[in-house]
Amino acid sequence: MLHTGADTREPPRASSSAELTAIKGLVFGTHRRLWVGVVTILVPLIVLLVLQYRWLGDLERDSAIARRASLEASLTGLTKEVHYYYLAAAERLLNLPAEILRERQFDKAELLLANRDFAGVENLFLVTFDEQPRLLYYDPERRTLTEPDATPSSHAIRLAIAPWTPLADDGTEIDDSRIVADEQDPAHRIVYSPVADEARRLVGLVGFTIDQTYFVDQVLPDAISVSLPMFDDEEALWVCVRDQRGNLMFPEQGCSPSDTDHVTRFFSFVFTDWTVSLHGKLATPEHWARNNFAVNVTLSTALAVVLLGGIVFTVRTAIREMRLSAMKNEFVSNVSHELRTPLASIRVFAELMRRGRVSDPAKVEEYGTHIEIESRRLSQLINNILDFSRIESGEKVYSFEPSDIEDVLERTLATFTVRLRDRHIALDYGGTDEPLPRLYLDVNAMDRAIANLLDNAVKYSTEDDTITVRLDRVDDEVVLTVADRGIGIPPDEQERVFDRFHRVGTNLVHDVKGSGLGLSLVRHIVRAHGGHVTLDSEIGVGSTFAIHLPVGWRPDDVEGGEPCRES
Repeated sequence: MLHTGADTREPPRASSSAELTAIKGLVFGTHRRLWVGVVTILVPLIVLLVLQYRWLGDLERDSAIARRASLEASLTGLTKEVHYYYLAAAERLLNLPAEILRERQFDKAELLLANRDFAGVENLFLVTFDEQPRLLYYDPERRTLTEPDATPSSHAIRLAIAPWTPLADDGTEIDDSRIVADEQDPAHRIVYSPVADEARRLVGLVGFTIDQTYFVDQVLPDAISVSLPMFDDEEALWVCVRDQRGNLMFPEQGCSPSDTDHVTRFFSFVFTDWTVSLHGKLATPEHWARNNFAVNVTLSTALAVVLLGGIVFTVRTAIREMRLSAMKNEFVSNVSHELRTPLASIRVFAELMRRGRVSDPAKVEEYGTHIEIESRRLSQLINNILDFSRIESGEKVYSFEPSDIEDVLERTLATFTVRLRDRHIALDYGGTDEPLPRLYLDVNAMDRAIANLLDNAVKYSTEDDTITVRLDRVDDEVVLTVADRGIGIPPDEQERVFDRFHRVGTNLVHDVKGSGLGLSLVRHIVRAHGGHVTLDSEIGVGSTFAIHLPVGWRPDDVEGGEPCRES
Protein backbone atom coordinates (compact mmCIF):
# COMPACT_ATOMS: atom_id res chain seq x y z
CA MET A 1 0.00 0.00 0.00
CA LEU A 2 1.04 3.60 -0.58
CA HIS A 3 1.55 5.71 2.59
CA THR A 4 2.11 9.48 2.59
CA GLY A 5 1.69 12.32 4.99
CA ALA A 6 -1.75 13.03 3.51
CA ASP A 7 -4.77 10.75 3.64
CA THR A 8 -5.43 9.57 0.06
CA ARG A 9 -8.38 7.35 0.93
CA GLU A 10 -11.83 8.10 -0.37
CA PRO A 11 -13.68 10.86 1.54
CA PRO A 12 -16.23 9.79 4.15
CA ARG A 13 -19.52 8.63 2.63
CA ALA A 14 -21.87 9.70 5.36
CA SER A 15 -22.97 12.72 3.36
CA SER A 16 -23.73 10.55 0.30
CA SER A 17 -25.75 8.14 2.44
CA ALA A 18 -27.64 11.09 3.88
CA GLU A 19 -28.36 12.33 0.36
CA LEU A 20 -29.69 8.91 -0.70
CA THR A 21 -31.79 8.70 2.45
CA ALA A 22 -33.26 12.12 1.68
CA ILE A 23 -33.96 11.08 -1.93
CA LYS A 24 -35.68 7.88 -0.83
CA GLY A 25 -37.70 9.77 1.77
CA LEU A 26 -38.83 12.23 -0.90
CA VAL A 27 -39.77 9.41 -3.28
CA PHE A 28 -41.66 7.43 -0.65
CA GLY A 29 -43.44 10.57 0.50
CA THR A 30 -44.43 11.30 -3.09
CA HIS A 31 -45.66 7.72 -3.45
CA ARG A 32 -47.86 8.13 -0.39
CA ARG A 33 -49.31 11.37 -1.72
CA LEU A 34 -49.90 9.71 -5.08
CA TRP A 35 -51.79 6.81 -3.51
CA VAL A 36 -53.79 9.23 -1.37
CA GLY A 37 -54.80 10.95 -4.60
CA VAL A 38 -55.70 7.61 -6.17
CA VAL A 39 -57.84 6.67 -3.17
CA THR A 40 -59.48 10.09 -3.33
CA ILE A 41 -60.51 9.29 -6.91
CA LEU A 42 -61.44 5.65 -6.36
CA VAL A 43 -63.67 6.12 -3.31
CA PRO A 44 -66.11 8.53 -5.04
CA LEU A 45 -66.00 6.30 -8.13
CA ILE A 46 -66.92 3.21 -6.11
CA VAL A 47 -69.67 5.12 -4.27
CA LEU A 48 -70.98 6.37 -7.61
CA LEU A 49 -70.99 2.84 -9.05
CA VAL A 50 -72.83 1.48 -5.99
CA LEU A 51 -75.43 4.24 -6.16
CA GLN A 52 -75.79 3.74 -9.91
CA TYR A 53 -76.25 0.00 -9.41
CA ARG A 54 -79.03 0.64 -6.88
CA TRP A 55 -80.58 3.22 -9.17
CA LEU A 56 -80.45 0.79 -12.08
CA GLY A 57 -82.11 -1.84 -9.86
CA ASP A 58 -84.96 0.57 -9.12
CA LEU A 59 -85.11 1.48 -12.78
CA GLU A 60 -85.33 -2.21 -13.67
CA ARG A 61 -88.43 -2.64 -11.50
CA ASP A 62 -90.02 0.55 -12.78
CA SER A 63 -89.14 -0.39 -16.34
CA ALA A 64 -90.82 -3.78 -15.95
CA ILE A 65 -94.01 -2.09 -14.75
CA ALA A 66 -93.87 0.49 -17.52
CA ARG A 67 -93.09 -2.18 -20.09
CA ARG A 68 -96.02 -4.33 -19.00
CA ALA A 69 -98.32 -1.31 -19.17
CA SER A 70 -96.99 -0.51 -22.63
CA LEU A 71 -97.55 -4.06 -23.88
CA GLU A 72 -101.03 -4.20 -22.37
CA ALA A 73 -101.87 -0.90 -24.02
CA SER A 74 -100.62 -2.31 -27.32
CA LEU A 75 -102.91 -5.33 -27.00
CA THR A 76 -105.81 -3.07 -26.05
CA GLY A 77 -105.14 -1.11 -29.21
CA LEU A 78 -105.19 -4.36 -31.21
CA THR A 79 -108.60 -5.38 -29.82
CA LYS A 80 -109.93 -1.91 -30.55
CA GLU A 81 -108.79 -2.18 -34.16
CA VAL A 82 -110.83 -5.37 -34.54
CA HIS A 83 -113.77 -3.70 -32.80
CA TYR A 84 -113.60 -0.69 -35.10
CA TYR A 85 -113.34 -2.89 -38.20
CA TYR A 86 -116.63 -4.70 -37.51
CA LEU A 87 -118.41 -1.55 -36.32
CA ALA A 88 -117.41 0.11 -39.59
CA ALA A 89 -118.60 -2.96 -41.53
CA ALA A 90 -121.92 -2.86 -39.68
CA GLU A 91 -122.41 0.83 -40.36
CA ARG A 92 -121.56 0.27 -44.02
CA LEU A 93 -123.80 -2.74 -44.60
CA LEU A 94 -126.69 -2.51 -42.15
CA ASN A 95 -127.99 0.94 -42.92
CA LEU A 96 -131.43 0.37 -44.54
CA PRO A 97 -134.55 2.61 -44.30
CA ALA A 98 -137.34 1.33 -42.02
CA GLU A 99 -140.03 1.55 -44.72
CA ILE A 100 -138.22 -1.04 -46.86
CA LEU A 101 -138.60 -3.64 -44.10
CA ARG A 102 -141.99 -2.46 -42.93
CA GLU A 103 -143.51 -2.49 -46.43
CA ARG A 104 -141.40 -5.42 -47.61
CA GLN A 105 -139.87 -3.48 -50.50
CA PHE A 106 -137.22 -6.14 -51.10
CA ASP A 107 -136.44 -4.97 -54.63
CA LYS A 108 -135.31 -1.59 -53.24
CA ALA A 109 -133.28 -3.37 -50.63
CA GLU A 110 -131.55 -5.37 -53.36
CA LEU A 111 -130.67 -2.16 -55.19
CA LEU A 112 -129.28 -0.52 -52.02
CA LEU A 113 -127.15 -3.55 -51.14
CA ALA A 114 -125.81 -4.12 -54.63
CA ASN A 115 -122.79 -1.79 -54.47
CA ARG A 116 -121.70 -2.42 -50.90
CA ASP A 117 -118.47 -4.11 -49.77
CA PHE A 118 -119.05 -7.54 -48.27
CA ALA A 119 -115.42 -8.28 -47.27
CA GLY A 120 -115.34 -10.37 -44.09
CA VAL A 121 -119.06 -11.20 -44.31
CA GLU A 122 -120.25 -14.77 -44.60
CA ASN A 123 -124.01 -14.11 -44.98
CA LEU A 124 -125.96 -10.83 -45.01
CA PHE A 125 -129.53 -11.25 -43.80
CA LEU A 126 -132.78 -9.28 -43.33
CA VAL A 127 -135.50 -10.05 -40.79
CA THR A 128 -139.01 -8.61 -41.01
CA PHE A 129 -141.63 -8.88 -38.26
CA ASP A 130 -145.22 -9.39 -39.37
CA GLU A 131 -147.46 -12.12 -38.18
CA GLN A 132 -144.43 -14.38 -38.44
CA PRO A 133 -140.76 -13.30 -38.56
CA ARG A 134 -139.32 -13.76 -42.03
CA LEU A 135 -135.58 -14.37 -42.66
CA LEU A 136 -133.97 -13.53 -46.02
CA TYR A 137 -130.38 -13.95 -47.20
CA TYR A 138 -128.78 -11.55 -49.67
CA ASP A 139 -126.75 -13.16 -52.45
CA PRO A 140 -124.05 -10.63 -53.57
CA GLU A 141 -123.39 -12.48 -56.83
CA ARG A 142 -127.03 -12.65 -57.91
CA ARG A 143 -127.97 -9.48 -56.03
CA THR A 144 -131.17 -11.06 -54.80
CA LEU A 145 -132.86 -11.76 -51.48
CA THR A 146 -133.99 -15.35 -50.91
CA GLU A 147 -135.16 -17.44 -48.04
CA PRO A 148 -132.33 -19.67 -46.75
CA ASP A 149 -132.41 -23.40 -46.34
CA ALA A 150 -132.25 -24.92 -42.90
CA THR A 151 -128.52 -24.62 -42.13
CA PRO A 152 -126.48 -24.13 -38.94
CA SER A 153 -125.99 -20.52 -39.97
CA SER A 154 -129.73 -19.85 -40.38
CA HIS A 155 -130.42 -21.71 -37.14
CA ALA A 156 -127.95 -19.44 -35.29
CA ILE A 157 -129.64 -16.37 -36.79
CA ARG A 158 -133.11 -17.54 -35.78
CA LEU A 159 -131.81 -18.22 -32.28
CA ALA A 160 -130.35 -14.70 -32.09
CA ILE A 161 -133.54 -12.93 -33.28
CA ALA A 162 -135.91 -14.90 -31.07
CA PRO A 163 -135.77 -12.40 -28.16
CA TRP A 164 -136.78 -9.58 -30.53
CA THR A 165 -140.10 -11.14 -31.65
CA PRO A 166 -142.04 -10.23 -28.46
CA LEU A 167 -140.72 -6.66 -28.69
CA ALA A 168 -142.09 -6.35 -32.24
CA ASP A 169 -145.45 -7.88 -31.26
CA ASP A 170 -145.86 -5.56 -28.28
CA GLY A 171 -144.76 -2.40 -30.17
CA THR A 172 -142.12 -1.68 -27.57
CA GLU A 173 -140.00 1.35 -28.25
CA ILE A 174 -136.38 0.48 -28.96
CA ASP A 175 -133.06 2.16 -29.63
CA ASP A 176 -132.24 1.44 -33.24
CA SER A 177 -128.83 3.13 -33.12
CA ARG A 178 -127.01 0.31 -31.43
CA ILE A 179 -125.11 -2.54 -33.07
CA VAL A 180 -125.32 -5.92 -31.38
CA ALA A 181 -122.93 -8.87 -31.51
CA ASP A 182 -124.37 -12.31 -30.80
CA GLU A 183 -121.95 -15.21 -30.12
CA GLN A 184 -124.25 -17.89 -28.77
CA ASP A 185 -122.98 -20.14 -31.53
CA PRO A 186 -119.17 -19.65 -31.69
CA ALA A 187 -119.12 -21.19 -35.15
CA HIS A 188 -121.55 -18.55 -36.48
CA ARG A 189 -120.96 -15.17 -34.89
CA ILE A 190 -123.54 -12.54 -35.77
CA VAL A 191 -123.46 -8.75 -35.92
CA TYR A 192 -126.84 -7.07 -36.44
CA SER A 193 -128.71 -3.84 -35.95
CA PRO A 194 -132.45 -3.33 -35.12
CA VAL A 195 -134.50 -1.16 -37.51
CA ALA A 196 -137.33 1.04 -36.04
CA ASP A 197 -139.95 3.30 -37.62
CA GLU A 198 -140.77 6.89 -36.72
CA ALA A 199 -142.54 5.77 -33.56
CA ARG A 200 -139.40 3.81 -32.55
CA ARG A 201 -141.24 0.51 -32.96
CA LEU A 202 -139.26 -2.48 -34.16
CA VAL A 203 -139.94 -3.34 -37.81
CA GLY A 204 -136.98 -5.61 -38.56
CA LEU A 205 -133.32 -6.54 -38.19
CA VAL A 206 -130.37 -6.26 -40.59
CA GLY A 207 -127.20 -8.22 -39.88
CA PHE A 208 -124.47 -10.52 -41.09
CA THR A 209 -122.57 -13.58 -39.97
CA ILE A 210 -118.78 -13.20 -39.69
CA ASP A 211 -116.40 -15.03 -41.99
CA GLN A 212 -113.97 -16.53 -39.44
CA THR A 213 -111.37 -17.44 -42.06
CA TYR A 214 -111.29 -13.87 -43.34
CA PHE A 215 -110.95 -12.64 -39.77
CA VAL A 216 -107.88 -14.82 -39.18
CA ASP A 217 -106.26 -14.25 -42.57
CA GLN A 218 -106.99 -10.56 -43.16
CA VAL A 219 -108.47 -8.67 -40.23
CA LEU A 220 -105.99 -9.86 -37.60
CA PRO A 221 -102.77 -9.21 -39.63
CA ASP A 222 -104.02 -5.77 -40.64
CA ALA A 223 -104.92 -4.90 -37.06
CA ILE A 224 -101.54 -6.13 -35.81
CA SER A 225 -99.62 -4.11 -38.38
CA VAL A 226 -101.56 -0.97 -37.41
CA SER A 227 -101.55 -1.33 -33.62
CA LEU A 228 -98.15 -3.01 -33.10
CA PRO A 229 -95.84 -1.60 -35.77
CA MET A 230 -92.82 -1.68 -33.46
CA PHE A 231 -93.14 -5.42 -32.89
CA ASP A 232 -92.82 -6.71 -36.42
CA ASP A 233 -89.69 -8.77 -35.77
CA GLU A 234 -91.21 -12.21 -35.51
CA GLU A 235 -88.06 -13.72 -34.05
CA ALA A 236 -88.25 -11.39 -31.06
CA LEU A 237 -91.95 -10.86 -30.41
CA TRP A 238 -95.18 -11.86 -32.12
CA VAL A 239 -98.92 -12.03 -31.48
CA CYS A 240 -100.69 -15.28 -30.60
CA VAL A 241 -104.49 -15.67 -30.86
CA ARG A 242 -106.28 -18.65 -29.33
CA ASP A 243 -109.95 -19.65 -29.46
CA GLN A 244 -112.23 -20.47 -26.53
CA ARG A 245 -110.73 -23.96 -26.27
CA GLY A 246 -107.12 -22.71 -26.26
CA ASN A 247 -106.47 -23.83 -29.82
CA LEU A 248 -103.96 -21.69 -31.68
CA MET A 249 -105.77 -19.73 -34.39
CA PHE A 250 -103.09 -17.21 -35.35
CA PRO A 251 -100.40 -17.75 -36.48
CA GLU A 252 -100.47 -21.34 -37.62
CA GLN A 253 -97.35 -22.23 -35.60
CA GLY A 254 -94.55 -20.63 -33.59
CA CYS A 255 -96.36 -19.93 -30.32
CA SER A 256 -95.56 -21.66 -27.06
CA PRO A 257 -98.28 -22.98 -24.74
CA SER A 258 -100.59 -20.33 -23.39
CA ASP A 259 -99.20 -20.61 -19.85
CA THR A 260 -95.99 -19.01 -21.11
CA ASP A 261 -97.76 -15.86 -22.30
CA HIS A 262 -97.27 -12.92 -20.03
CA VAL A 263 -99.51 -10.23 -21.51
CA THR A 264 -103.01 -11.38 -22.53
CA ARG A 265 -106.27 -9.68 -23.52
CA PHE A 266 -109.74 -10.74 -24.71
CA PHE A 267 -111.32 -9.21 -27.81
CA SER A 268 -113.91 -6.63 -26.85
CA PHE A 269 -116.70 -6.80 -29.49
CA VAL A 270 -116.66 -10.02 -31.45
CA PHE A 271 -114.65 -13.16 -30.70
CA THR A 272 -114.84 -12.09 -27.06
CA ASP A 273 -114.04 -15.63 -25.95
CA TRP A 274 -110.78 -15.57 -27.93
CA THR A 275 -107.53 -14.39 -26.31
CA VAL A 276 -104.75 -12.39 -27.86
CA SER A 277 -101.31 -12.40 -26.26
CA LEU A 278 -97.75 -11.32 -26.94
CA HIS A 279 -95.35 -14.21 -27.24
CA GLY A 280 -91.56 -14.29 -27.24
CA LYS A 281 -88.68 -13.39 -24.94
CA LEU A 282 -89.17 -9.68 -25.32
CA ALA A 283 -92.82 -10.06 -24.43
CA THR A 284 -91.78 -10.62 -20.81
CA PRO A 285 -91.57 -7.20 -19.18
CA GLU A 286 -89.26 -8.56 -16.50
CA HIS A 287 -86.96 -10.05 -19.14
CA TRP A 288 -86.96 -6.82 -21.09
CA ALA A 289 -86.17 -4.86 -17.93
CA ARG A 290 -83.38 -7.29 -17.05
CA ASN A 291 -81.92 -6.87 -20.52
CA ASN A 292 -81.95 -3.10 -20.11
CA PHE A 293 -80.46 -3.47 -16.65
CA ALA A 294 -77.70 -5.74 -17.98
CA VAL A 295 -76.93 -3.34 -20.83
CA ASN A 296 -76.76 -0.35 -18.50
CA VAL A 297 -74.64 -2.19 -15.93
CA THR A 298 -72.35 -3.42 -18.69
CA LEU A 299 -71.91 0.09 -20.07
CA SER A 300 -71.32 1.50 -16.59
CA THR A 301 -68.84 -1.26 -15.82
CA ALA A 302 -67.07 -0.75 -19.12
CA LEU A 303 -66.79 2.98 -18.49
CA ALA A 304 -65.56 2.29 -14.96
CA VAL A 305 -62.98 -0.18 -16.28
CA VAL A 306 -61.80 2.34 -18.86
CA LEU A 307 -61.58 5.00 -16.15
CA LEU A 308 -59.78 2.63 -13.80
CA GLY A 309 -57.48 1.63 -16.64
CA GLY A 310 -56.71 5.28 -17.21
CA ILE A 311 -56.06 5.76 -13.50
CA VAL A 312 -53.84 2.67 -13.37
CA PHE A 313 -51.97 3.79 -16.47
CA THR A 314 -51.53 7.26 -15.01
CA VAL A 315 -50.40 5.87 -11.67
CA ARG A 316 -47.96 3.47 -13.32
CA THR A 317 -46.62 6.27 -15.49
CA ALA A 318 -46.30 8.55 -12.47
CA ILE A 319 -44.57 5.82 -10.44
CA ARG A 320 -42.26 5.06 -13.35
CA GLU A 321 -41.42 8.72 -13.72
CA MET A 322 -40.84 9.04 -9.97
CA ARG A 323 -38.63 5.96 -9.99
CA LEU A 324 -36.75 7.34 -12.97
CA SER A 325 -36.45 10.67 -11.20
CA ALA A 326 -35.20 8.89 -8.08
CA MET A 327 -32.69 6.93 -10.17
CA LYS A 328 -31.54 10.12 -11.82
CA ASN A 329 -31.18 11.79 -8.44
CA GLU A 330 -29.21 8.82 -7.18
CA PHE A 331 -27.21 8.95 -10.40
CA VAL A 332 -26.33 12.60 -9.77
CA SER A 333 -25.38 11.78 -6.17
CA ASN A 334 -23.23 8.81 -7.21
CA VAL A 335 -21.59 10.69 -10.08
CA SER A 336 -20.80 13.52 -7.71
CA HIS A 337 -19.08 11.04 -5.43
CA GLU A 338 -17.33 9.35 -8.35
CA LEU A 339 -16.01 12.74 -9.44
CA ARG A 340 -14.95 13.83 -5.95
CA THR A 341 -12.94 10.67 -5.20
CA PRO A 342 -10.43 10.78 -8.09
CA LEU A 343 -10.27 14.58 -7.94
CA ALA A 344 -9.34 14.39 -4.25
CA SER A 345 -6.58 11.89 -4.99
CA ILE A 346 -5.26 13.96 -7.90
CA ARG A 347 -5.33 17.09 -5.75
CA VAL A 348 -3.45 15.43 -2.87
CA PHE A 349 -0.73 13.87 -5.05
CA ALA A 350 -0.34 17.06 -7.10
CA GLU A 351 -0.11 19.18 -3.95
CA LEU A 352 2.59 16.92 -2.48
CA MET A 353 4.58 17.12 -5.68
CA ARG A 354 4.09 20.90 -5.99
CA ARG A 355 5.32 21.54 -2.45
CA GLY A 356 8.40 19.44 -3.04
CA ARG A 357 7.65 16.98 -0.28
CA VAL A 358 8.54 14.14 -2.62
CA SER A 359 12.09 14.02 -3.89
CA ASP A 360 12.53 10.34 -4.57
CA PRO A 361 12.17 9.79 -8.35
CA ALA A 362 10.46 6.48 -7.72
CA LYS A 363 7.87 8.20 -5.55
CA VAL A 364 7.41 10.93 -8.14
CA GLU A 365 6.82 8.27 -10.76
CA GLU A 366 4.40 6.44 -8.44
CA TYR A 367 2.45 9.61 -7.68
CA GLY A 368 2.38 10.50 -11.37
CA THR A 369 1.06 7.04 -12.13
CA HIS A 370 -1.70 7.50 -9.54
CA ILE A 371 -2.59 10.86 -11.06
CA GLU A 372 -2.72 9.26 -14.53
CA ILE A 373 -4.88 6.38 -13.29
CA GLU A 374 -7.34 8.69 -11.54
CA SER A 375 -7.41 10.92 -14.61
CA ARG A 376 -8.27 7.89 -16.74
CA ARG A 377 -10.98 7.04 -14.24
CA LEU A 378 -12.40 10.54 -14.59
CA SER A 379 -12.19 10.33 -18.35
CA GLN A 380 -13.98 6.99 -18.35
CA LEU A 381 -16.79 8.38 -16.18
CA ILE A 382 -17.19 11.46 -18.35
CA ASN A 383 -17.05 9.38 -21.55
CA ASN A 384 -19.75 7.07 -20.13
CA ILE A 385 -21.99 10.03 -19.44
CA LEU A 386 -21.38 11.54 -22.87
CA ASP A 387 -21.90 8.19 -24.62
CA PHE A 388 -25.13 7.64 -22.71
CA SER A 389 -26.37 11.09 -23.69
CA ARG A 390 -25.56 10.42 -27.37
CA ILE A 391 -27.23 7.01 -27.28
CA GLU A 392 -30.38 8.40 -25.64
CA SER A 393 -30.62 11.11 -28.29
CA GLY A 394 -29.81 8.70 -31.14
CA GLU A 395 -26.65 10.62 -32.06
CA LYS A 396 -24.06 8.03 -31.07
CA VAL A 397 -21.74 7.38 -34.04
CA TYR A 398 -19.40 4.39 -34.31
CA SER A 399 -16.38 4.24 -36.61
CA PHE A 400 -15.58 0.65 -37.47
CA GLU A 401 -12.32 -0.66 -38.83
CA PRO A 402 -10.65 -4.09 -38.90
CA SER A 403 -8.91 -4.46 -35.52
CA ASP A 404 -7.28 -7.02 -33.28
CA ILE A 405 -9.54 -7.60 -30.29
CA GLU A 406 -6.61 -9.04 -28.30
CA ASP A 407 -4.61 -5.80 -28.68
CA VAL A 408 -7.62 -3.76 -27.52
CA LEU A 409 -8.05 -6.00 -24.48
CA GLU A 410 -4.36 -5.88 -23.48
CA ARG A 411 -4.25 -2.06 -23.69
CA THR A 412 -7.34 -1.82 -21.51
CA LEU A 413 -5.94 -4.26 -18.94
CA ALA A 414 -2.73 -2.25 -18.76
CA THR A 415 -4.60 0.80 -17.51
CA PHE A 416 -6.08 -1.22 -14.64
CA THR A 417 -2.75 -2.64 -13.37
CA VAL A 418 -2.06 0.00 -10.73
CA ARG A 419 -5.67 0.12 -9.52
CA LEU A 420 -5.75 -3.67 -9.14
CA ARG A 421 -2.44 -3.64 -7.30
CA ASP A 422 -3.62 -0.98 -4.84
CA ARG A 423 -6.79 -2.98 -4.12
CA HIS A 424 -4.73 -6.17 -3.72
CA ILE A 425 -6.79 -7.79 -6.46
CA ALA A 426 -5.09 -10.29 -8.73
CA LEU A 427 -5.67 -10.44 -12.47
CA ASP A 428 -5.78 -13.82 -14.19
CA TYR A 429 -5.64 -13.23 -17.92
CA GLY A 430 -5.45 -15.90 -20.55
CA GLY A 431 -5.81 -15.62 -24.28
CA THR A 432 -6.29 -18.21 -26.95
CA ASP A 433 -3.45 -20.29 -28.31
CA GLU A 434 -4.56 -19.73 -31.87
CA PRO A 435 -4.63 -16.29 -33.45
CA LEU A 436 -8.07 -14.71 -33.52
CA PRO A 437 -9.56 -13.23 -36.70
CA ARG A 438 -9.64 -9.50 -37.04
CA LEU A 439 -13.02 -7.96 -36.26
CA TYR A 440 -14.71 -4.77 -37.31
CA LEU A 441 -14.49 -2.67 -34.16
CA ASP A 442 -14.83 0.86 -32.95
CA VAL A 443 -11.68 0.61 -30.87
CA ASN A 444 -12.50 3.44 -28.47
CA ALA A 445 -16.05 2.18 -27.88
CA MET A 446 -14.91 -1.41 -27.34
CA ASP A 447 -12.18 -0.17 -24.98
CA ARG A 448 -14.86 1.58 -22.90
CA ALA A 449 -17.07 -1.52 -22.90
CA ILE A 450 -14.20 -3.72 -21.61
CA ALA A 451 -13.17 -1.04 -19.12
CA ASN A 452 -16.71 -0.86 -17.76
CA LEU A 453 -16.82 -4.63 -17.24
CA LEU A 454 -13.43 -4.52 -15.47
CA ASP A 455 -14.50 -1.52 -13.38
CA ASN A 456 -17.69 -3.36 -12.39
CA ALA A 457 -15.63 -6.42 -11.39
CA VAL A 458 -13.23 -4.29 -9.31
CA LYS A 459 -16.09 -2.52 -7.47
CA TYR A 460 -17.69 -5.77 -6.36
CA SER A 461 -14.48 -7.56 -5.46
CA THR A 462 -12.69 -7.48 -2.11
CA GLU A 463 -9.00 -7.60 -1.24
CA ASP A 464 -7.15 -10.76 -2.23
CA ASP A 465 -9.83 -11.60 -4.80
CA THR A 466 -9.01 -12.56 -8.36
CA ILE A 467 -10.55 -11.21 -11.54
CA THR A 468 -10.37 -13.69 -14.40
CA VAL A 469 -10.31 -12.48 -18.00
CA ARG A 470 -10.49 -14.89 -20.92
CA LEU A 471 -10.52 -14.40 -24.67
CA ASP A 472 -11.50 -17.39 -26.81
CA ARG A 473 -13.14 -18.36 -30.03
CA VAL A 474 -16.29 -20.45 -29.65
CA ASP A 475 -17.72 -21.65 -32.94
CA ASP A 476 -18.42 -18.50 -34.97
CA GLU A 477 -17.97 -16.06 -32.09
CA VAL A 478 -15.12 -14.40 -30.26
CA VAL A 479 -16.03 -14.50 -26.58
CA LEU A 480 -14.45 -12.19 -24.01
CA THR A 481 -15.31 -13.05 -20.39
CA VAL A 482 -14.69 -11.08 -17.20
CA ALA A 483 -15.33 -13.06 -14.02
CA ASP A 484 -15.15 -11.87 -10.42
CA ARG A 485 -15.58 -13.59 -7.08
CA GLY A 486 -17.79 -10.93 -5.59
CA ILE A 487 -21.17 -11.08 -3.94
CA GLY A 488 -23.07 -12.14 -7.05
CA ILE A 489 -26.35 -10.84 -8.49
CA PRO A 490 -29.85 -12.13 -7.52
CA PRO A 491 -31.58 -14.03 -10.36
CA ASP A 492 -34.50 -11.59 -10.49
CA GLU A 493 -32.11 -8.67 -11.14
CA GLN A 494 -29.75 -10.25 -13.65
CA GLU A 495 -31.65 -8.90 -16.65
CA ARG A 496 -32.29 -5.50 -15.10
CA VAL A 497 -28.60 -4.77 -14.37
CA PHE A 498 -28.29 -3.76 -18.03
CA ASP A 499 -30.99 -1.07 -17.62
CA ARG A 500 -29.96 2.53 -17.30
CA PHE A 501 -29.48 3.84 -13.75
CA HIS A 502 -30.26 0.41 -12.30
CA ARG A 503 -28.16 -0.78 -9.40
CA VAL A 504 -28.52 -4.04 -7.51
CA GLY A 505 -30.93 -3.49 -4.63
CA THR A 506 -29.20 -5.31 -1.77
CA ASN A 507 -27.59 -4.08 1.45
CA LEU A 508 -24.40 -5.89 0.49
CA VAL A 509 -23.64 -3.21 -2.12
CA HIS A 510 -24.86 -0.22 -0.13
CA ASP A 511 -21.37 1.35 -0.04
CA VAL A 512 -20.52 0.59 -3.66
CA LYS A 513 -20.88 3.73 -5.71
CA GLY A 514 -21.39 4.06 -9.42
CA SER A 515 -23.28 5.94 -12.10
CA GLY A 516 -25.53 3.02 -13.03
CA LEU A 517 -24.62 3.51 -16.70
CA GLY A 518 -21.67 1.16 -17.19
CA LEU A 519 -23.46 -2.09 -18.00
CA SER A 520 -26.14 -0.29 -20.01
CA LEU A 521 -23.38 1.20 -22.19
CA VAL A 522 -21.71 -2.20 -22.53
CA ARG A 523 -24.91 -3.66 -23.94
CA HIS A 524 -25.38 -0.72 -26.35
CA ILE A 525 -21.82 -0.90 -27.61
CA VAL A 526 -21.80 -4.69 -28.06
CA ARG A 527 -25.14 -4.62 -29.88
CA ALA A 528 -23.75 -1.95 -32.19
CA HIS A 529 -20.99 -4.48 -33.05
CA GLY A 530 -23.58 -7.15 -33.93
CA GLY A 531 -23.01 -9.06 -30.70
CA HIS A 532 -24.63 -9.62 -27.34
CA VAL A 533 -23.75 -9.73 -23.65
CA THR A 534 -24.53 -12.63 -21.30
CA LEU A 535 -24.39 -12.90 -17.53
CA ASP A 536 -23.88 -15.92 -15.32
CA SER A 537 -24.05 -15.11 -11.63
CA GLU A 538 -24.61 -16.87 -8.32
CA ILE A 539 -25.05 -15.25 -4.92
CA GLY A 540 -21.89 -15.56 -2.84
CA VAL A 541 -19.88 -17.07 -5.72
CA GLY A 542 -19.45 -14.24 -8.17
CA SER A 543 -20.46 -13.01 -11.61
CA THR A 544 -19.23 -13.71 -15.12
CA PHE A 545 -19.99 -11.24 -17.92
CA ALA A 546 -19.31 -12.35 -21.48
CA ILE A 547 -19.10 -10.27 -24.65
CA HIS A 548 -20.01 -12.33 -27.76
CA LEU A 549 -18.79 -10.84 -31.05
CA PRO A 550 -19.68 -12.66 -34.30
CA VAL A 551 -16.80 -13.58 -36.59
CA GLY A 552 -17.14 -12.14 -40.08
CA TRP A 553 -19.64 -9.48 -39.03
CA ARG A 554 -19.53 -6.25 -41.02
CA PRO A 555 -21.53 -3.07 -40.47
CA ASP A 556 -24.66 -3.23 -42.59
CA ASP A 557 -24.31 0.16 -44.20
CA VAL A 558 -20.60 0.90 -44.15
CA GLU A 559 -17.48 -0.20 -45.91
CA GLY A 560 -14.15 -0.10 -44.09
CA GLY A 561 -13.94 2.62 -41.50
CA GLU A 562 -17.03 4.67 -42.40
CA PRO A 563 -19.04 5.83 -39.34
CA CYS A 564 -22.20 4.00 -38.30
CA ARG A 565 -24.96 5.78 -36.40
CA GLU A 566 -26.74 3.69 -33.75
CA SER A 567 -30.53 4.04 -33.82
